[in-house]
Amino acid sequence: MWVTAPLPRYLAAAFLARLADEGVGVTVALLALERTGSAGLGALVLTSFTAPHLLAGPLAGALAAKTRSPRLLYTGALGGFAVALAALPALVGRAPVWAVVAVSAAGGCCGPMVTGGLSSLVSGIAGPSTRRAYAWDAATYNAASVAGPAIAAGAAHFWSPGPATVALAGGALAAAALVATLPHRAEPQERPTGAALAAGLRALWRVPELRAITAATTASFVGIGGLTLTTVLFAAHLGDASGAGPLLTAFALGALAGSVLLTRMPKPPPPLRLARWSLIGLGTALVLTALSPTYWVSLAGFALAGLCDGPLLGATLQLRADHAPPGTRAQVFTLGAACKISAASVGAALVGVTGGLPAPVLLAGIGVIVLASSALAGVSRTRDAPPGLTSGRTSGSSSA
Repeated sequence: MWVTAPLPRYLAAAFLARLADEGVGVTVALLALERTGSAGLGALVLTSFTAPHLLAGPLAGALAAKTRSPRLLYTGALGGFAVALAALPALVGRAPVWAVVAVSAAGGCCGPMVTGGLSSLVSGIAGPSTRRAYAWDAATYNAASVAGPAIAAGAAHFWSPGPATVALAGGALAAAALVATLPHRAEPQERPTGAALAAGLRALWRVPELRAITAATTASFVGIGGLTLTTVLFAAHLGDASGAGPLLTAFALGALAGSVLLTRMPKPPPPLRLARWSLIGLGTALVLTALSPTYWVSLAGFALAGLCDGPLLGATLQLRADHAPPGTRAQVFTLGAACKISAASVGAALVGVTGGLPAPVLLAGIGVIVLASSALAGVSRTRDAPPGLTSGRTSGSSSA
């Protein structure tokens, strides 16, 4: 049956885990507001969840490559993530702040396994159709980004923020149970953790395709990291700040549609070329949206931008799987995700510094940054790349 195949089980696990990751921001903010009368504690908790990605991501990748029991590692990480979420309703507003931050930081250390870590498993369970598998994996990110906040807000409304957070934890725990049933194949890795981490960094730098996609996506996320706040400012510019929600939903739905369309393409372009054109389309759509005369035109513009963004993630995941040298796949995925998260933090900070500019200028600026990053995706070969480092392709993968 379809549900007994490894890939559908993986996709269900990935969606549930990422749903919890996307929804926790809403429930924690509402929980802090309910308990303390201020969203400040919620912001601190979310920062504690996000910050460990930058340090834990590379270490998690090295550990995943080194372990002889990947199933136990991934199941344990998702279980730890679920436990941290479930503990928050008992702590927020009731325990000392340091205890709340410590628990959320512990959950954040498991976070890299929810994002890049899980994606590194796809090529080992998808069989020959890795291109479609990674497109579907990208769709789980996009679907979770749409459904997570909506489900979290709805559950918090019908119950309360505490039970809603526990429900998200239940989804993460179900994801852990599903991952425990997946066939895992450990990559040969005899190097110590530090050497494994260094091998992942070398792969990102020396393999031309990995360097190109990492540089391009990292640079683009300097812009995209500020998109949420800029969208709020842009909606206010158009007349109502509350209109930011539908704009961001249109972007997320467009991205989901783009990911699904990629699974239906009989012969898509090579991943690096697809990534470059996706960045060009995304940047162009954002620049044009900045010129929108009405809210409805801008809604269509955000949907178009999302449509271009969807294939970008699928192409990125495919490139990492195709070109990661043997024994470095987990590091390549988690390091790549850490670079993007770091860049997004910089982008959010930049919007905070330049927030006094007109909102259309900020949105156009994001589009220009994304357009500029597309040039980095055009670099696919260099003279100094050792030939052995480009031989990490998996069978059935499309060539970049």
